[in-house]
Amino acid sequence: METLEKIFAAKLLKVKAIKLQPTNPFTWASGWKSPFYCDNRKTLSYPELRNFVKIEIGRLIAERFPEADAIAGVATGAIPQGALVADLLNLPFVYVRSKPKDHGLENLIEGELRPGMKVVVVEDLISTGGSSLKAVEAIRNNGCEVSGMVAAYTYGFDVAAQAFKAANVKLVTLTNYEAVVAEAVRIGYIDPCDVEVLNEWRKDPAHWNG
Repeated sequence: METLEKIFAAKLLKVKAIKLQPTNPFTWASGWKSPFYCDNRKTLSYPELRNFVKIEIGRLIAERFPEADAIAGVATGAIPQGALVADLLNLPFVYVRSKPKDHGLENLIEGELRPGMKVVVVEDLISTGGSSLKAVEAIRNNGCEVSGMVAAYTYGFDVAAQAFKAANVKLVTLTNYEAVVAEAVRIGYIDPCDVEVLNEWRKDPAHWNG
C-alpha cells in the first residue's frame, strides 16, 4: 500500500510543482542557492489535485487535532488551502500576515479569533520554519492556543526541526523531501547520482553553492 507521502510526491512531480535541478540551481528569496524548488500554489490550478490537498489536510486535522476551533492560513501561500480546509471542516478561518498592514486597521491577523480558541495553522511549505512560527507567535499573542500545524510539504531542514521543537509546535505534513527525491528517482526525473548532490545541499543549504 502506498503512503500518503509517496502519493502526494508523485502528484506534485506530475504537475511540475516540484523542480529538481542539481546542475542548474535556483536562487531562493533568502539568497540561498538550491537545486530544489517547490511551488505548491500550482496545485490550485488542478481541481482534482486541489481537492486532494483539501481533503487530506482536512483529514489530518480531524485525526490529529480534533479539538480545533479554527483554522489559520499563513499568508500568502497557504491562504487558499487554509480557507478550503476551513470550509470543509466548517470551522472559522483567519489568515496571518507576515507583518501588520501599513494602513486601515493595521491588522496582523485578518479575521476574528477569540481568546482561548484552539487553532490549527495551515502552511503550504516549510523551509527554515521562520515565517510559519511567526504566525504561531501572532496567534498565541492573540490569546489563543496553537494545537499544531499541517503543511503540504517540508524540506526537513534540521534548523526547522529545532525551531519547531523550541516553539513546542507539532508539525504534520502531506509529503517531504525524502519521498519526493525517492519518487523522482523512481520515475527517472533525476539520476540516482544526483541524490548525493541533493543530500549535500540539504545538510547545509545556507552555504551550499552547487
